[in-house]
Amino acid sequence: MPYVDAVVTGAGGFIGGYLTRALLGEGKTVRAVDRKPLDEWCQIHPEAENLVLDVSLREACAETVRGGAAEVYHLAADMGGMGFIENNKSACMLSVLSSTHMLIAARDANVGRYFYSSSACVYAAGKQAETAAPPLREEDAYPAAPEDGYGWEKLFSERMGRHFREDSGLATRAARYHNVYGPHGTYEGGREKAPAAACRKIATAVLTGEREIDIWGDGEQTRSFTYIDDCVTGTLKLTRSDVLDPLNIGSDHLVSINELFALIEDIAGTRLAHRHVPGALGVRGRNSDNTRIVKELGWAPSTPLREGLEATYRWVYDQVSASIGARRTVHA
Repeated sequence: MPYVDAVVTGAGGFIGGYLTRALLGEGKTVRAVDRKPLDEWCQIHPEAENLVLDVSLREACAETVRGGAAEVYHLAADMGGMGFIENNKSACMLSVLSSTHMLIAARDANVGRYFYSSSACVYAAGKQAETAAPPLREEDAYPAAPEDGYGWEKLFSERMGRHFREDSGLATRAARYHNVYGPHGTYEGGREKAPAAACRKIATAVLTGEREIDIWGDGEQTRSFTYIDDCVTGTLKLTRSDVLDPLNIGSDHLVSINELFALIEDIAGTRLAHRHVPGALGVRGRNSDNTRIVKELGWAPSTPLREGLEATYRWVYDQVSASIGARRTVHA
């Protein structure tokens, strides 16, 4: 295979599709890799070299970087929203295979820079037990007590990247993503995250005339949500920086889940009754401390939540509308 400017694993996923687009927009040659069939990718960019490969396999990782690459962005992982990761811990842990094999392949191919997408799930649950818990600083990842399953894999893979850098000189970087959302993301099927799920529920109610929707728990649990454009910008800045330790890439605007639903309802021009039901809740409160990213990169995510949700709701509404229309046609 020829040398490329950038390799993106997990390119068929939500963040991977946007990152591939951004790299192509810079004029880079990009090899986009995912194990899903092409017709299941969130975005397909014909200008990229699009490959269907399973990077949990060592030989596939070697193929991914054969010929060399200036930058590798390793996003491939088995993950989803809280409902998925709490009920699929072993599947999430198995992502350590792709994390390990891609590091080995990148080292052996003398890759220039290697980025690993970690998660705020690496932080100790004890620091996230209250809705108004202090924002999470990067140093709060230790002593280690991350989210069971998914969080442990992410923290271990961060650490492994550090040791590959120390032992072999591979220039590794890692970001801890905080609840990334936007158009073209998963919005149904069990892997969707809170903003997409809320947009789907509200759009469905608007389109069908329903007046009540479900919210998991009491809705007072808090999160910050990071718009996809900010995620991609931060990823590129961090990868090309001299920052060695993992950095938060996340909004520091904290809202409750109830407030998230109310904001989307306002965008949709409706008001609905809320039925609070049991569900996977995760930690009670999680927010990003952006002190270090501002210090190190002179930048932090800045897209207002309403602005990001407006774009996300419009996209999800169109998908739900098309799906409902297709079902009505079948049953007509």
